Amino acid sequence: MAENSLSDGGPADSVEAAKNASNTEKLTDQVMQNPQVLAALQERLDNVSHTPSSYIETLPKAVKRRINALKQLQVRCAHIEAKFYEEVHDLERKYAALYQPLFDKRREFITGDVEPTDAESAWHSENEEEDKLAGDMKNKVVIAEKEAATVEELNPKGIPEFWFTIFRNVDMLSELVQEYDEPILKHLQDIKVKFSDPGQPMSFVLEFHFEPNDYFTNPVLTKTYKMKSEPDKADPFSFEGPEIVDCDGCTIDWKKGKNVTVKTIKKKQKHKGRGTVRTITKQVPNESFFNFFSPLKASGDGESLFEEGEEGEEEELEGDEEGEDEDDADVNPKV
Repeated sequence: MAENSLSDGGPADSVEAAKNASNTEKLTDQVMQNPQVLAALQERLDNVSHTPSSYIETLPKAVKRRINALKQLQVRCAHIEAKFYEEVHDLERKYAALYQPLFDKRREFITGDVEPTDAESAWHSENEEEDKLAGDMKNKVVIAEKEAATVEELNPKGIPEFWFTIFRNVDMLSELVQEYDEPILKHLQDIKVKFSDPGQPMSFVLEFHFEPNDYFTNPVLTKTYKMKSEPDKADPFSFEGPEIVDCDGCTIDWKKGKNVTVKTIKKKQKHKGRGTVRTITKQVPNESFFNFFSPLKASGDGESLFEEGEEGEEEELEGDEEGEDEDDADVNPKV
């Protein structure tokens, strides 16, 4: 009888259960004293208890109806805001036409097609220190010119390398420009923005005008941005104004051996079975500002830098190796 009572949950089982409970409590105490664990638990509770949907579910039915009415009002506000941005786009188009004669004059001065008049070139500085500094710099230039012993007076046409200088000094642009892009950008003469015509879908085009050069035959490189100014039907409350929904570049007609958007890689391959070695040459994508004009259309997450298939070619180059690869250390941009 005693044996049966022990096996059916007698004093021995009770002692073991109490011991396990004590260990569990100690473990719980140790866990709850850990600040990281407590922070994680608190964050989880906050996310569960303070989500909008969970809060709304606790409200009376009459209040929920009023909240739904507010949602309808907010959607109507979003559509009015979308119309506002469409009118802003029309206003940009109107003022772009007013700016254009000034921009055309700027291009003429930069390229040297037109020389500014005395009135146009007069500039009165309010800072005497700036005038003094300009005078000192002018004297240094004169001395440098004399030392160079040039036969004729230096008088370059227009303002040399105007846009290239801008690219080099604006952080957002300079990060995109590689060293081998620089000689090409020195031929850039003008950048224009053209807005879509009235009544047409919202868009704008960036035009990069180049003088004749040794790199490509295009006189103008373009990139078109298509925009949308309307709330998303699935999520109208996320509307924050116009967004770029698509873009389309242009094909650059590179002259032979001048394409800086690709580079040539030479690799040696050793065949496992035959032991023979061959050298293969492959063109793969190369970092360049001119990838900006990739003809690929892009939607959603952003643009692809390279045309379809180019990245696949690089993977093919790696996968084509049947044996051990030895880099020939010959990686050259096509310039």
